[in-house]
Amino acid sequence: MKRNQTITLRDNRIIGYSIYGDENGIPLFLFHGTPGSRIWFLENDELAFKLGICLIAIDRPGYGLSDEKKEREIIDFVEDLKEFSKKLNINHFTILGVSGGAAYAAACAYALPNRVKAVAMVSSATPFSNGIPPRNMTFKNRIVFLLSKYFPLFLHYLNYLEKRILDKNPNKYKRLLQKNIVHLSDWDKEMLTDKHVVETNIVHIKEAYRRGVKEVVYETQLLTKPWGFDFKKIKVPIDLYHGEDDTLSPISEVRKMVSEFSFCKPYFIPKAGHFLMENKNVWEKVLKNLKIHYEN
Repeated sequence: MKRNQTITLRDNRIIGYSIYGDENGIPLFLFHGTPGSRIWFLENDELAFKLGICLIAIDRPGYGLSDEKKEREIIDFVEDLKEFSKKLNINHFTILGVSGGAAYAAACAYALPNRVKAVAMVSSATPFSNGIPPRNMTFKNRIVFLLSKYFPLFLHYLNYLEKRILDKNPNKYKRLLQKNIVHLSDWDKEMLTDKHVVETNIVHIKEAYRRGVKEVVYETQLLTKPWGFDFKKIKVPIDLYHGEDDTLSPISEVRKMVSEFSFCKPYFIPKAGHFLMENKNVWEKVLKNLKIHYEN
């Protein structure tokens, strides 16, 4: 495991990343959610190592160790990944994008059909109609998107308070995380009773805020806007995994999105919520399917 790695791009921006699993294995890029960071595991991932998969988790601009890229759009991350993968001497790869990160995974599939072998979109965000989050999204999450669109300074303040608690009193953050879960599915509530899941989440999110909260607010705004590419023109295989009880990204909106893809195989998981990667069975299925895509 290599946790705090960096690469400098042509424009002198730094991109941070971590490596898990088999360092000499099949390359699989991990795109974190919004917010998120390259810290996906506190220890090495034994399953990835066993399957011969090299997990490369990247900090997007403004998160963790990565420098900000001003006025970026979702599709702009393609150029970062092209240069990043070239510097690692990786020509072909698969991508796993979680939640907000799934938008970037789809963008790379669209723009790099000759290099991306397959993409897994997990608990994916969905494009909004007219920039407004769907009414069947849980109220708390809906408010966050609306604040990012109409009152970004207030959302900046709320995220700053969250960062402050994380920095000064992680135990208080843990208590708040496990207390304020009424809006989540039973699946997600159960996940947040797992000590290891909570400890990993705290380190993951604390690292996301390393450079402040500006990028969290900006990227939340980005997800309310058009993503900048046509799903129907994606020729790369897309595996989509989504919990049917996901309250943060409603399954009804995901089904609409799936219908727009030309090559998408959906896996809708009964009674599952948003936190799918924390489930060992789902994690194993995602990795094994991506390995099959890469080798075919």
